Amino acid sequence: MSRYEPVDSPDATTIFPYHDLTPPEPGDVYEAREVVSRYLPRTPLVRSEALSAETGAEVYFKREDTLPTGAFKVRGGVTLGHRLPEEFREAGLVAASTGNHGQSVAYAGREFGVPVTIAVPSDPNPEKVAAMERFGAEVVATGADYDEAREWAERRAAEDGLRYVHSANEPDLVAGVATAGLEVLETLPDVDRVVCPIGGGSGAAGYCLTTGAIGGAEVVGVQSAAADATYRAYHEGHLDPAESATTEAEGISSRAPFALTVGILRDRLDDLITVPEAAIWDGVRDVLADERILIEGACASAVAAVRSMDDIEGETVVVPTTGRNLSTEKLRRAVAPE
Repeated sequence: MSRYEPVDSPDATTIFPYHDLTPPEPGDVYEAREVVSRYLPRTPLVRSEALSAETGAEVYFKREDTLPTGAFKVRGGVTLGHRLPEEFREAGLVAASTGNHGQSVAYAGREFGVPVTIAVPSDPNPEKVAAMERFGAEVVATGADYDEAREWAERRAAEDGLRYVHSANEPDLVAGVATAGLEVLETLPDVDRVVCPIGGGSGAAGYCLTTGAIGGAEVVGVQSAAADATYRAYHEGHLDPAESATTEAEGISSRAPFALTVGILRDRLDDLITVPEAAIWDGVRDVLADERILIEGACASAVAAVRSMDDIEGETVVVPTTGRNLSTEKLRRAVAPE
């Protein structure tokens, strides 16, 4: 079998021989921090006055939106790019993304001089596409949704010998994004709960390895009720894909649960819940109005979850602001008068 040929997958995606599905451990996160700290700034932890007053908890935003790509995933991108084997540096990287994973890979490609191709759905967030192109990536619009774009990227990797960068089945990505959790613990060691949106699950898995495993905090994942593949995988004990994912929060829109991250979540996550789609967009609007922070629908799902919790009064709670790359069109709709 060719090194670049995909093999049968334990989940809804193909897996390549270079995809190591061994879950990272907290020690791997400390190693990743040595890389991340060389290329990216530390992000602030800021108290949300509005959410704290509303919930009776001490709620803090981990401002990952302040990173160069406007989203948390770039921590994983530079970790993987720094460790990329020489054989792939000329051939290049290929990934599928609704935007933030693609920007992460594109940013890493520019940082390390590696060519990058990103497959996006045929109706992508145009601002995210423009950002990927500014970082030097070739962007190919293909397929009706993320999962069809992913299938195209997998074929391209197999045919052309590129390094396919999975959005979740990558220990380096998970360890890299987990470094945010180390920063949380250094600033706020007594955090009680982290509420994190879940698409592919790398962010929540990272907090499980840090604020959960090291700090003893409860880690709760959140999906939209309109895209709940990982919710069902977590609670029902399978990796079956969903028939559809209709959420407009593209950062958490996937029909497929992923083996590496679901394994970590099943082992370490305290709970995984869903929130209504309407509550997500209420969160986008209210955080912008109250905090003057622009967040994507993915992050707003965690805001909606915190607002729905009746057992957090008196707790110290962290919500990662996972991304700021909301399309202008969605922003207009979120803030339009009802």
